Amino acid sequence: MTSLKVLDLSFNHLNRTENLMTVLENLCCLEILNLSINSMNGDIVEVMEGLPRCAWGKLSELHFHQNEFIGTLPNFIGQFSSLSILDLSSNNLVGFLPPGTWNLAHLTDLDISLNQLNGNVPTEIGALTALTSLDISGNNLTGSIPAELGSLKILDYLDLSNNNLSGLITEEHFANLKSLNSIDLSSNNLKIVVDSDWHSLFRLQYADFRSCQIGPLFPAWLQQLRGITKLYISSTGLDDKFPDWFWYTFSQTLHLDISNNQISGSLPAHLDGMALETLSLTSNQLTGSIPSLLANITALDISNNNFSGIIPSNFEASQLELLIVYSNRIVGSIPEPVCKLQQLFYLDLSNNFLEGEIPQCFDIQKLQYFVLSNNSLSGKFPAFLQNNTNMEFLDLAWNKLSGRLPTWIGDLGNLGFVLLSHNAFSDSIPVDITMLKYLQYLDLSSNNFSGAVPWHLSNLTFMTKVNMDFVEMYRVMGYKMIVMEPGLFGDIFSVVTKGQQLVYGKTLADFVSIDLSSNSLTGEIPGDITFLVALMNLNLSSNKLSGQIPNMIGAMQSLVSLDLSGNKLSGGIPSSLSSLTSLEALNLSYNNLSGRIPSGRQLDTLNLDNPSIMYIGNSGLCGPPLHNNCSGNGTSIDGDLGSSKQEFDPLTFHFGFVLGLVAGLWIVFCALLFKGTWRIAFFR
Repeated sequence: MTSLKVLDLSFNHLNRTENLMTVLENLCCLEILNLSINSMNGDIVEVMEGLPRCAWGKLSELHFHQNEFIGTLPNFIGQFSSLSILDLSSNNLVGFLPPGTWNLAHLTDLDISLNQLNGNVPTEIGALTALTSLDISGNNLTGSIPAELGSLKILDYLDLSNNNLSGLITEEHFANLKSLNSIDLSSNNLKIVVDSDWHSLFRLQYADFRSCQIGPLFPAWLQQLRGITKLYISSTGLDDKFPDWFWYTFSQTLHLDISNNQISGSLPAHLDGMALETLSLTSNQLTGSIPSLLANITALDISNNNFSGIIPSNFEASQLELLIVYSNRIVGSIPEPVCKLQQLFYLDLSNNFLEGEIPQCFDIQKLQYFVLSNNSLSGKFPAFLQNNTNMEFLDLAWNKLSGRLPTWIGDLGNLGFVLLSHNAFSDSIPVDITMLKYLQYLDLSSNNFSGAVPWHLSNLTFMTKVNMDFVEMYRVMGYKMIVMEPGLFGDIFSVVTKGQQLVYGKTLADFVSIDLSSNSLTGEIPGDITFLVALMNLNLSSNKLSGQIPNMIGAMQSLVSLDLSGNKLSGGIPSSLSSLTSLEALNLSYNNLSGRIPSGRQLDTLNLDNPSIMYIGNSGLCGPPLHNNCSGNGTSIDGDLGSSKQEFDPLTFHFGFVLGLVAGLWIVFCALLFKGTWRIAFFR
């Protein structure tokens, strides 16, 4: 196929670079080569050399995105004189662009993002005057940004984010960027210093200055961005009040993020005329009341401020999907007009001073994240949830809710997180809760539950799999996409694990846990709890559980924290406990356990400062790390049986086994030798 001009092999599973070179060697007319999203490996120098030399002057597009190429770009890349698009993103390249790159006079699109490039951005980059798109984000670049970047007159897209760049950005950097439409300088150590009388030559539609220093006062040059569609200026050191021109300047902006600053004062009582669709003001020092919602808004995050008063009842935001108001000083009850937000799928009003009952008008079928914890809400478990089969995250912890959990909670098949701790729920835990096959996090601690721990815990299939299938992975990635957004799932989610209360925040999406502590549960620990091999935290402390610790507890290889303290458990400690290689915290104190404490590499490293604290309050236990020795030399209490017997000796066992086997075979042999009828019957 010597006349072939375009070869697209993207989105395959190709990995043999040498095979590709054999295929390409005669394609002298090749102009476009696309190898994106494969598993191609090898040194990028060898790959470039392997391209048909007769086509070097004709190739106009090279797409090597998302492979496993290593090394540094060769200097002879300058001989690809017709190259207009070069995409080497998402590989393992090091170094930076060689001098030969500056000879690519026709290069319009250069993407070398998401590699391991290091060093400084050279001043010669200004020689690529044909560039319209430059993306070098997600590398390890250091030093300052050269002012020569400002000579790229037709540059439309610039992304330098997620590096270690530092220094000043001045108007000189923007001097000739007449065509610039999108700029991303986020996640660096840059400081933007532009004169107040500076007038931009471009009309930006997208600007991301997150983590750049533009404060402490709102700079006047922001007024030059009037008409911008997306503006992100979170974590920029602003310590000011909104200037009079701010809301007018950005009245046509659709997406605005000003989070993680020190902005004070209040918002305008009315934001009529604003085109905003998403607004994030989280983690500032804003005060006053919550303004009425904008008609076009789809996501509003004003969490972690000092807003006070009540939630406004005049909701007109029919398209609102996310409403996040956690950690403010909101009082009163939840107004029923919230129920009219039929597009709402994420509601977080936690850590406020709300009281009264949860409105029963919630019939929002799209609602998936319902977070009302850390308030003073009362009443029963919300009955309207019975019809909401899309619910995935339910957090009603730290309130004054009472009554019993309904059996239909098991019908909410998509529930992955259930946080109901520190309420006054009573009666038994419904067995139907084990029907939640996607359940990943269950916290019913500090209530008044009684009765037995639900059996059939092995039905919690998400917790039984260390390696998730595609559907489960898709769900977890969905959680992460939500919780990793700025302002969402902030530092308010605490978990009692490892013997202390730890704040998990965004990483809660990776946590697999069951916490039933501080209730009045009775009976035995269900044996099939050991099938939950993905469980990382198990806390059954401060109950009235009896019986023995399940023998096969060593199968729960993901356990990081195990707390069974403050119960009435008896018998020995299973020896399989020593095989929990991930265990970092163990508490078996204040039970009725007896026998020798098993030893093991992992167990011996726990609580090195005071190892006996794990077993205190069990008078029948003996052996290290306790000071009371086990009676008898060479005897122990078997953890699995909980009864005294001789210590197991492997050598004696093997000797007796072989001796018995030989003796048994000789008995059969002799019987056949001397008993003729047996011999004939055996032969037949």
